[in-house]
Amino acid sequence: MSSPPSSESSPVSLTDRLHRFRPRLLDTLDGYDKARFGADVGAGLTVGIVALPLAMAFAIASGVKPEQGIYTAIIAGFLISALGGSQVQIGGPAGAFIVIVYGIVERYGLANLLISTMMAGVLLMLMGWLKLGALVRYLPVSIVIGFTNGIAVLIALSQVRDLLGLDIDKLPADFFAQIGTLARHADSFNPWALLLGTLCVAGLSFWSTLFKSARFLPAALREGPPARAVQRIPAPIVALVSLTLLASLLGLPVETIGSRFGGIPQGLPAFALPEFTWSTAKQLLIPTLTIALLGAIESLLCARVADNMIEHRAHDPNQELMAQGVANLVAPLFGGIPATGTIARTVTNVRAGAASPVAGMVHALSLLLVILVAAPLAVHVPLAVLAGILLVVAWNMGEWREFAHLRHFNLTYRIVLVGTFLLTVIFDLTVAVEVGLILACVFFIWRMGQLFRVEPAALNRDDGVIVRRIYGALFFGAVDKIEALPEQMPEGSRVLILEASRLIAIDSSGLDALKGLHRQLQRRGVRLLLADLNEQPRSLMERAGFDHLLGQSPATDTLEEALRRARPEATTAGTVPA
Repeated sequence: MSSPPSSESSPVSLTDRLHRFRPRLLDTLDGYDKARFGADVGAGLTVGIVALPLAMAFAIASGVKPEQGIYTAIIAGFLISALGGSQVQIGGPAGAFIVIVYGIVERYGLANLLISTMMAGVLLMLMGWLKLGALVRYLPVSIVIGFTNGIAVLIALSQVRDLLGLDIDKLPADFFAQIGTLARHADSFNPWALLLGTLCVAGLSFWSTLFKSARFLPAALREGPPARAVQRIPAPIVALVSLTLLASLLGLPVETIGSRFGGIPQGLPAFALPEFTWSTAKQLLIPTLTIALLGAIESLLCARVADNMIEHRAHDPNQELMAQGVANLVAPLFGGIPATGTIARTVTNVRAGAASPVAGMVHALSLLLVILVAAPLAVHVPLAVLAGILLVVAWNMGEWREFAHLRHFNLTYRIVLVGTFLLTVIFDLTVAVEVGLILACVFFIWRMGQLFRVEPAALNRDDGVIVRRIYGALFFGAVDKIEALPEQMPEGSRVLILEASRLIAIDSSGLDALKGLHRQLQRRGVRLLLADLNEQPRSLMERAGFDHLLGQSPATDTLEEALRRARPEATTAGTVPA
């Protein structure tokens, strides 16, 4: 009986190259008990309370109705938790999408935003299916910090209208146009709106330390169980409820959700398929790529943050992308906007004791319960309070210390980070990431080219044998140092040995440069030998037939063997062996 073929020789099937769809939820349900379920329910309810004001604020800032943010948090949040590759990640509308969504709505309209989101969902599913999740990790940190800080600035700028209560029907999407519009309407400033927004920012900033810093209260009230129970209430809910009551009781003349949007409907909207045409889809290519790129980056960065906070198995990036894709494909069918992993709510979920993706599913169901029961109360929420919440989100989102630390990094890092930041603010995220990646690649090529060097070996010889050691990677950005070697050869040279034990890699351009070096040396009556080649350079040269061209076997030649080979040739003047 013939033995089955080994796994080394058998070809990899197509199904092995594709990701197998398996949500993390299925793995966590093994051994699931009442204790873990109780922890998940408590964490889910906590995150649901935190997500309510954020979902409304993100939607309003994105130029859509507040209920669309809640629909997204319910539908997309449930699907991301149920189908995702992370154990504790919470999905929903995110601050990073505000600028992107607002710009798409301004340029293309709400219906086309829904179509772009659905197409981005398909693209995210394909990325996960093709196992491209790991590629997102190769995005340089300087680019991530640059566009994150840029988005934070744009979020803060978009909230100035509601924070100051300015009488502006609609803000433009362009950065400089927004500044001009805000300046022209500065005379409509509402001090009551600014008061509510300032109180909101102050409350969110100091809520966690409020009782500990209140020294005039008895220790039992500052540190006892009641104080700890009150401090566990999420700060956004405290700010939302207390300042809404304050504005209602005092009858403050500020704009509310009811005055601008007419309130929030009770229940989820009916299923509706957006009108789709290929001519429209072609125009939405850039918005679709932007949503998919930002969704992938944000969700996988968030999942990595969550991995560092828990002791469970690390997330599956490909499964996470597929879940994000399903969520963004389904949510727009019910009026939802783009969704991704959210760091603030995920961190809240972890700290609240979440044990599995069930917590994220409970968070979505708790939001559904709120919208079914308490939706009419939302008409009283002042928009200035939501603006204050988003200002704090923008501040926490940015990594502002990186600007102060720039002096500790090299010039290329600074150019990429600051350039990405400015391009995000002035133009858009897609342009910023594209230019940032180009700059990062150019600087990387330049840096690798600088690291490659050719140095004389510490060998004192007077028989016409020249030994040079080469270091680094010989690729298209470093070939000039090989091309310069013939001019550096002293008179009377007969053999040039390149000792390559520290040559880690070579590409086709590097090999072509060696061939050119060989031809130039031949014309001068000098022979080229290579010694101590590593596996990758040796393999490429053997496959290209360069070893036969040199008349040696790079696979076996050490420096000592190359020196022995060079002696008779060096003493024979005027001829070069074939």
